[in-house]
Formats: sequence, C-alpha cells, structure tokens
Amino acid sequence: MRASNAERAAGLRHAAGGSPISMPGSIRYQSTAHSVADQGSIILGIDIGASGAIALLTGAGELVDVFDMPVLADGPSGRRAVNAPLLAEIIFKHASKAFVEFVGPRPGEGAVGAFAFGRSRGVVEGVLGAAGVRATTTAPAACKRAVGLPAGPEGAKDAARSEAIRRWPAKAAPFARVKDDGRAEAALITVAGLLREARHV
Repeated sequence: MRASNAERAAGLRHAAGGSPISMPGSIRYQSTAHSVADQGSIILGIDIGASGAIALLTGAGELVDVFDMPVLADGPSGRRAVNAPLLAEIIFKHASKAFVEFVGPRPGEGAVGAFAFGRSRGVVEGVLGAAGVRATTTAPAACKRAVGLPAGPEGAKDAARSEAIRRWPAKAAPFARVKDDGRAEAALITVAGLLREARHV
C-alpha cells in the first residue's frame, strides 16, 4: 500500500539512518531496517556542473547513495566537463525519476565558462532523456525555501552541508569536506522536489 501524501512528507522530514556499505567511487548506504530494493523507486537529485553531484534517495527521503559528478578535463580550454558515458552508467542503473537544478546564464561569467556550464546541462538533460527518466527542474531559490535554508549566496555552501548532516546524521561522512557542498545540494534538491510533489499530488 502506498503512503499518503502526509505520511510521505513526514517521512521526508524524518528520514531513517543507516550503516555504510563501501563502494568504489561513491558513498553508499543501506537502511538498517530493510534493503534498498524493498524501498521502491530510487529518485535522483542532480546538482549540475563539473563540481556538482548526484544524490540517490528513496521516495521517503532516505539517503541511499551520493556520487560526485563524473567529469574529465576534456572540455573547452581543458576545463573539466561532465562525461556522458560515466553519467549514463549511474542514471541507467538507478533512476526512476530525477530532480535537476535549474541553471541559466550567470552574471559576469566569461564565454568559455558559460559554454562549459551549458554543455554540462546539455549532457545531463541528454542522458536523462535517453534513459527515459522524467526530470523536473528546481530553481535554487525555491529549493532553499523548501528545505529551510536562507536565501542568498552568503554561506550557502556550508549551510547546505550543515542541513544535509542535520537531516541524515548517521550518514554525515559524505558531507564532511568543504568541497562536498555539491553532494549536499544534490541531496537537498531531491528533498525539495519530493516535498513539492507531496503538496501537489
């Protein structure tokens, strides 16, 4: 029997803890109560960009896995760029649907940087489309509001890591480093998307 919207939203606010399972190239966790396979569909949250990440959550908001965005230094001027085959391996294996950070032109960014960022977005959207995964975009400001983070860039990265650790204290290790803000944002993008669905479904 599927949970009601209220039960689902409550599960998102109180996601269960778990014990770590070692897996090369990622941080994987399995619930202590039941296996991931028993939890239903796996949902992706994607923080676009070479420093972004991909988070896997259950429909109840339990953190299952976190991947750094797979990149190679083969973009314009040797910049790091999202690698489509490596990304496809993650998405085809895990995803039922995805919530993706909505990105657009950034003020003051040069042409090379803008092209590289746009290319990353295109690769992500293309792989999701090829995999037949339904994707919903979430604006950063809306995501912050949904998960209770302050608006604005000041301290945003540490705030995202802090909130991720607060929500999943038994799984804090993937968010421990300063550069793990992408992981935190990917996980919180998923939570924000699920909360929005719970309110409107």
